[in-house]
Amino acid sequence: MCGRFAVTTDPALLAEKLQAIDEVTASTSASEARGPNYNVAPTASVATVVSRHTEPEDTPTRRVRLMRWGLVPPWVKATADGAPETKGPLLINARAEKITSSPAFRASAKSKRCLVPMDGYYEWKPNPDTPAGKKARKTPFYLHRADDEPLFMAGLWSVWTAGQEDSAPLLTCTIITTDAVGELAEIHDRMPLIVDERDWDRWLDPDRPADNDLLAAPPDITGIDLREVSTLVNSVGNNGPELLEPAGPGNQPVGLF
Repeated sequence: MCGRFAVTTDPALLAEKLQAIDEVTASTSASEARGPNYNVAPTASVATVVSRHTEPEDTPTRRVRLMRWGLVPPWVKATADGAPETKGPLLINARAEKITSSPAFRASAKSKRCLVPMDGYYEWKPNPDTPAGKKARKTPFYLHRADDEPLFMAGLWSVWTAGQEDSAPLLTCTIITTDAVGELAEIHDRMPLIVDERDWDRWLDPDRPADNDLLAAPPDITGIDLREVSTLVNSVGNNGPELLEPAGPGNQPVGLF
């Protein structure tokens, strides 16, 4: 799965690098996504990459767009205060093998696919030496590209409105996961679906359905490194570059040792 990640690239710079239209900088809520975020948690606003038409018959163009992490399907009802109902789990992840059949994701899988850029993501490995009867302690790891270039994860997005004419649309997204492979499977049995640059346009194309071959292919983890990091990352209140540093006495919470 993917429940926490890190992003340090400014959306404007990301748009320039991808030759995309920057729709984040002009957003009224852009400040949350402009600075580095070393501990991105569900419901945070994140920069995503989509491909959309300006006119019905033109060539779709890449756009960097702000969305809330945790997909809200269009059919979710609104509460009395105009917010989406929150019954059930927050849809931060979608299993690759189910996105075309799941009621929550199949509409997005048809034409609303995105990329979620990140520096890397965190995963927690259960400690096998936990005493019987005790809650398993977990060790956090940071998984990233060895060359420090961003990872681009497959995602889906959706537009939700409260059903009122004056209500602003809420854009939300989810990150697609697949079976983990290699040493990454020793940390967790699931991992985000990494999309290689050569497949970006194929994945984003709003005029084509989701590519089943891309969804089913074993992920290529060439060049992916992992390292144990501090349990500081366990708290969403901690957010700084020290979260990416290798685990050690100097960057562990007080009282851990």
